[in-house]
Amino acid sequence: MKFVDEALVKVQAGHGGRGAVSFRREKFIPFGGPDGGDGGIGGSVYLRAAGGINTLADFRYQRTFKAPTGTSGSGNDCTGAGGDDLYVTVPVGTTVLDDETQEQLGDLLQAGDTVLVARGGKGGWGNTRFKSSTNRAPRKAMPGLPGEKRQLRLEMRVIADVGLLGLPNAGKSTLIRAVSAARPKVAGYPFTTLHPNLGVVSVGLNRSFVMADIPGLIEGAAEGVGLGIRFLKHLQRTRVLLHLVDVLPPDPQADPVKDARSIIAELKKFSPELGTRERWLVLNKMDLMLPAEADARCKDIVRRLRFKGPVFQISGVTGAGTQKLCEALMTRLEERDAELRHAALEAQGMS
Repeated sequence: MKFVDEALVKVQAGHGGRGAVSFRREKFIPFGGPDGGDGGIGGSVYLRAAGGINTLADFRYQRTFKAPTGTSGSGNDCTGAGGDDLYVTVPVGTTVLDDETQEQLGDLLQAGDTVLVARGGKGGWGNTRFKSSTNRAPRKAMPGLPGEKRQLRLEMRVIADVGLLGLPNAGKSTLIRAVSAARPKVAGYPFTTLHPNLGVVSVGLNRSFVMADIPGLIEGAAEGVGLGIRFLKHLQRTRVLLHLVDVLPPDPQADPVKDARSIIAELKKFSPELGTRERWLVLNKMDLMLPAEADARCKDIVRRLRFKGPVFQISGVTGAGTQKLCEALMTRLEERDAELRHAALEAQGMS
């Protein structure tokens, strides 16, 4: 199935049913009076996240969703039946926006999360509601209120612990193939990755994390050049970024340091918050050089970048250094989980 991470849909909640005009007519009751019931409430539209779905492709074929209306009221003070609520299934990680106002209506991060996007209209009053001491036989009823109508923009952002960042052909897909069961396409030309890929990395019993690979970035991505700007949003849910740098680019004129700086600049242009995300430097393709030459080149790259965070030297093709990298990532993620739990406990104690 084609990967689709954005969709425009229209939702229409059900209208409320009309109130009834009716009078009680029973034997031996000469002054029965009004007994028209209210109309039923219209059905509302909800979006609900479900696991096992990783694309919004289904919304290419159905773009309009309409909940049923409430039925009209009837005599004997009977309220009309309400319309059934409509639940539309979306992937986990879907952000729901009102396309006209750009208001965020919800962010569905876990399976079962639900957000109301269009509320059903209330049913109209029957003539019983208008009875008074001066109006004993009202012949008035109200129509139901219309249900809400909206055009929504759905944006799916993959949920992963670790995100891979780098130029095309930096070795991101090769790395995720080496450490997980994911099998993205790998080839000797740029932009072989056309959509995000997820892989589960296991580093021991009950110790694993999710890694996301997105299409490579190039200079000008924040202005729409290449594919990266479309998929950079998928890195916004990650906790740690791995910046892969090819230590020996195919182009002899290419400078790994200049290329790395351009990627960082594009990241900050797209999102200042993403630009401050914890980022590790991963120097890839170490198998292409002799150990002494490779070590000297890596030290030069780190020095020129003035990088202060963790640095790892790996080869995605041979797997050298990948196990050490994954174990360090798992340890860091566990530390961050512990920090969050501690902060939550402190907040509870203060409250």
